[in-house]
Amino acid sequence: MAANTKASGGTMLWKLSKKFQFAAEKIIPDSFVFCLILTFLVFILGMVFTGTGPLKMIIHWYNGVWSQAAFAFQMSIMVVTCATTARAKQVKKALIWISNIPKGPIGAMVLLMAFGYVSSFINWAFCTVVTPILAMQLSKQIKGLHFPMMIAAGYSTMILGQCMGPSASVYALLATPNHFLVDKLGVMTQDITTYHPVNVVLWVILAVFTMYLAIMTRPGADELVEFKTALDDVDDYSEEEKVTFADKMNGSKIMMWLIGIAGVIMIVWSFVTKGIIPSLTINFVIFIFLIMNCFLYNTPRKFIQAYKENMPLATEVMIQFPFYGGIAGMMSDSGFGQVIVAAIMRSASARSMPVWSFLSAWVVNLFIPSQGGQWIVQGPLLVDASLALKANISTVVNAFVYGDETTNLLQPLYVIPALAVVGMKLKDVWGFMAFICAFWTVIIAVGLYVIPLFI
Repeated sequence: MAANTKASGGTMLWKLSKKFQFAAEKIIPDSFVFCLILTFLVFILGMVFTGTGPLKMIIHWYNGVWSQAAFAFQMSIMVVTCATTARAKQVKKALIWISNIPKGPIGAMVLLMAFGYVSSFINWAFCTVVTPILAMQLSKQIKGLHFPMMIAAGYSTMILGQCMGPSASVYALLATPNHFLVDKLGVMTQDITTYHPVNVVLWVILAVFTMYLAIMTRPGADELVEFKTALDDVDDYSEEEKVTFADKMNGSKIMMWLIGIAGVIMIVWSFVTKGIIPSLTINFVIFIFLIMNCFLYNTPRKFIQAYKENMPLATEVMIQFPFYGGIAGMMSDSGFGQVIVAAIMRSASARSMPVWSFLSAWVVNLFIPSQGGQWIVQGPLLVDASLALKANISTVVNAFVYGDETTNLLQPLYVIPALAVVGMKLKDVWGFMAFICAFWTVIIAVGLYVIPLFI
């Protein structure tokens, strides 16, 4: 990509967004450095506010590093598998066809974000990778699109989709029997949490406003950054001539089809016996995309080569999760996480409790960017406070999810795969992500306080 940095015009929202982008260009380092800074910050603050000694903090950090090992693998293989699906030639053809639908920049942005919301409901990792690929195709077809804003807006659809998607960690956890707070809450099915009327209304407001924000944040002509280059798509690998028995096995379609058919049978069986929503665990979603790839890349050689091409997308996710696990270990084992939550909630009442739940999750997510891990730290405190104040527990839970997801716009961990796909740096898009985050924070806080008065 190339940009002319001279300033000339642009909409009022564009001029406001530039203040955030200026800070990003001057302050925001690469995502791994961001992770290390948070590590040092929690280490120091944990000692200051809990009285924990440095050796104990190091031990808490080490214990936390390995607490995320399984989850780090799940996230890494999900990113690679979903990216492999998203970059298949069949999917690429579908995206090219979709990108021909809009005829101008406004239509292109609306299509991109609507597609992002839908794909996020399917799976967050798939959305994270396939949305920037669609953005690239749209940018090739239509001039006048500011590409960094497209990437930030597309990424926001993945985040917001999790606030009303059935696969969000907390929603899925509370709907399962024997979750760790079942004695206090019972089993909270998703009609009580995810699809609670307050949540639905707030989600629609945010979805529409974010689309408006993305459309109306337009730069002047000489500040426009259009798409130029990105990582190449996965090639349509040709098979070598099948001479030896080994060559024939490497190029065998039968083996991949047999595995694929077995996988389809398993998927259908799970949907029939358990239901679609209960089946959608993290492992099962990964399995679905894995089986899709058996058909999209229908020989062992094509299959493994496609995965090799997409493996770099998971590098930073894989290596940063252990560090964030260390941060989570220091936050929970030292008691620093509880200190933050307790301090924020001291002024809570039954009516304002959802707002404080949102704000506390907003802060803690910067240090523990794992919704499940964050709920382990915050959940018991939020539940106890809500029960004591007789607050609406469904709205409190939803507020927690919004807080967790909102600061994913500031916390760079999950945007890494999208940036890798389009060949961009964090600083290229972080200002626009922070710009969206500022509006979300205000709208959600007000919405959580006002909407329950009418529903």
